[in-house]
Amino acid sequence: MTKIRHVAAAPTRVQTLARGTGITAHRHDDHQIVYAARGTLAITTDRGSWIAPATRAIWVPAGTVHAHHAHGELELHLLGLPAATNPLRLREPTVLAVGPLLRELIVEYTRPPHDESAPRRRLRAVLLDRLRAAPQQPVHLPAPSDPRLRAVCAMLRADPADDRTLAALGAAAGASGRTLTRLFQADLGMTFPQWRTQLRLYHALVLLAEYTPVTVVAHRCGWSSASAFIDVFRRAFGHTPGTHLR
Repeated sequence: MTKIRHVAAAPTRVQTLARGTGITAHRHDDHQIVYAARGTLAITTDRGSWIAPATRAIWVPAGTVHAHHAHGELELHLLGLPAATNPLRLREPTVLAVGPLLRELIVEYTRPPHDESAPRRRLRAVLLDRLRAAPQQPVHLPAPSDPRLRAVCAMLRADPADDRTLAALGAAAGASGRTLTRLFQADLGMTFPQWRTQLRLYHALVLLAEYTPVTVVAHRCGWSSASAFIDVFRRAFGHTPGTHLR
């Protein structure tokens, strides 16, 4: 069994991670904001995976066992908050939109010195205000518990461009399309098309972090054309994949 590290206080600091590396499963007694100013960050728990490019941050509640993984060269800003300070009142990891002001607040607050001076307390107060106003914009892949659903999700994770129908996937997993339709709603809280779109967006962010050309990303993730991919990406993130690459 993998040993889970316990960190009493969530550190506030800046950390760099090389592409393909990460931070193994751990938990801490404080809440944490995790923001990648460069690269794309993925966080995994037993309930699923969340991914955040530089326009997003991830809220990790106190006590949550989680692991980090870097896609691209990662400049990671870690911000710890006492367990009694929960400005979002969230009990599970959540992806938050990060506008220009919130980005600068996070970057500034994670720089040393990490003291309790009056200017720093004022900075933290403004940061918490902006966190409360930050929209939740997740790219979240919930983890299935049903073995038949796990088999289907594993097939699609291995090849996000797989365009088989749910009935065809079910035939390979030993379940009917109707059963799987019900399981997606009951186990994952979303429809099969919604989950597959989330998977493809997740995979697209990983490929873009490696500077993969947009047309190649569209093909590998299963969109019929680059324009179709660009349209879905813009609606999900508010900008085009080309802007994201830059």
